[in-house]
Amino acid sequence: MKKMILSLALGLGLVLGVNAQEKGDFYIGTGDISNTAWTEWSISPTVGYGLTDKLMVGLNISQADSTVDQVIDVHARYFLRGYFVYASAPNLETDNLSIGIGKLFTIHKGVFVDPKVVYNSGDKTTNLTLGVGLKF
Repeated sequence: MKKMILSLALGLGLVLGVNAQEKGDFYIGTGDISNTAWTEWSISPTVGYGLTDKLMVGLNISQADSTVDQVIDVHARYFLRGYFVYASAPNLETDNLSIGIGKLFTIHKGVFVDPKVVYNSGDKTTNLTLGVGLKF
């Protein structure tokens, strides 16, 4: 029972700690840290910029290992009522387009997490992803 109450309190704290996206904000973080074994983690830096109070565009560079080509992912987020709609095009290929919906949670002084549900049109899969980073 104590664990459930603690989990609910933590969840409520995250929801109450949400800050809106603002024009001119920069985002630096990770692409996706979910569904990956700790032995397979790779660096995939993400950089984004708030063009308006509702629109953020970004760039993500990733490479799983030395046998796989590097992927440059251009993405955008449109914020509406505390949530965002997400779209990305790896290597600017529209046949592998990813679309999704998520929420940006600011935890403490610009530290954020951004869980989202993403559908990939190339793989025809739906995944839950999680990114973390800094907003300033």
